[in-house]
Amino acid sequence: MLRRGTFLAGATTVALYLAATVAPAFAAPAVSAPKPPNAMLEALQRDLGLTAEQAVQRLANEQRAAASEAALTQQLGASYAGAWLNGDASQLSVATTDATEAAAIRAKGAQPVIVSRSIADLNAVKDKLDQAPAEAKAGAALWYVDVATNSVSVLASDQAAGEALVAAAGVDKNVVKVAHTTEQPQAYINIIGGNAYYIGGSRCSIGFSVRRGTTPGFVTAGHCGRTGATTSNPSGTFQGSSFPGNDYAWVATPGHTVTPYVRGSGGANVTVRGSTQASVGASICRSGSTTGWRCGVIQQHNASVTYPQGTVSGLTRTSACAQPGDSGGSFISGSQAQGVTSGGSGNCTSGGTTYHQPVNEILSAYGLTLVTG
Repeated sequence: MLRRGTFLAGATTVALYLAATVAPAFAAPAVSAPKPPNAMLEALQRDLGLTAEQAVQRLANEQRAAASEAALTQQLGASYAGAWLNGDASQLSVATTDATEAAAIRAKGAQPVIVSRSIADLNAVKDKLDQAPAEAKAGAALWYVDVATNSVSVLASDQAAGEALVAAAGVDKNVVKVAHTTEQPQAYINIIGGNAYYIGGSRCSIGFSVRRGTTPGFVTAGHCGRTGATTSNPSGTFQGSSFPGNDYAWVATPGHTVTPYVRGSGGANVTVRGSTQASVGASICRSGSTTGWRCGVIQQHNASVTYPQGTVSGLTRTSACAQPGDSGGSFISGSQAQGVTSGGSGNCTSGGTTYHQPVNEILSAYGLTLVTG
């Protein structure tokens, strides 16, 4: 018997999984039983506090439950009101508005629950909440169909704000439960150098994570957006931008997590340790959302480059290639941040030259602190 926290591997995993599938916790249609990935089993043991056997059994139960739920959804039709598993996933409950369907539900190994509202009824109420005015929705953290209680739940930090959403949506208050929550939903996008971000229909690349005071953000190329322009994936706003003359900008991204990383070769992250300028002749690599990780050497510092839009001074010229969409992305030498991609000549098929705006000038211009590991 494996103890809690002992991870499965190899033949043991297969043996336990097969044992779970031939000794089901409840009857259901036969389904295939591919071996669960070891990484998944290990994570279930760690995060749900399961033994190795419990993790395997839970996955087998969930697979059978999914098959039963799919079959009953079709069979019950308009009377179907949702399904849910109990705490250890050993029992599937299926709700229906038609008491005569109880036997059919039991025949699939599930526990019947007779309710007054179908899943279609509940979804219709939730849809009305979705369509409420934006100002009413802003006061609630989240809302959802709760099949286990045959109701719709609205969670808000303030009870009155939740009730205001219900009123604005014009839904039956008897169907909706409003409750207090401490949840503060936000999109989790880690700011990593070289990843893409979007300005309307255009795409550029993140340079490096920075902070100004407590405000998180990233530096990028100035030609990617003017001050006040908004970004998506991650969401943010250009706080400052200079182009031509310079080619730098910084974007504030409240609610997102800044990291000391640049996306390197094969997607592996490279940790930024500082921003000491590398010498002419030193190797340098750049990361961007079009061509990924590309390397070369530093050819010159303090170059002035004339683009169709005007001249940019103080750039560093390198033999690393880049292409459109890489703009703003990270240049790094070893663990030291060097700059953000400005422009170039050529491409990554035939070869090219690329120029970057030194990062230390950007940090100084806007009073930013580089995020390092």
